[in-house]
Amino acid sequence: MPSYDYRCLATGTVHEVKHSLSQKATTWAELCALGNLAPGDIAPDSPVERLISAAGVVSSGALRNPEPPCGGGGCGRGACSFAG
Repeated sequence: MPSYDYRCLATGTVHEVKHSLSQKATTWAELCALGNLAPGDIAPDSPVERLISAAGVVSSGALRNPEPPCGGGGCGRGACSFAG
């Protein structure tokens, strides 16, 4: 399940919450329900915003495990010398 960072606009704090892609919180109460967070003294209707993270973007090509560019042959030092 992916994790998302949300900022509480009332306090400026950022909270990491795991939930499905189809879910999204727009208020503090919704975020607390999704992330099993203690509501504390923050008003339940306080707005939250989901922050954009590059870590959440993965191309389908990155999910494959291709052979290294050197063809998979070992080098004489016991490690691939490909520097990427």
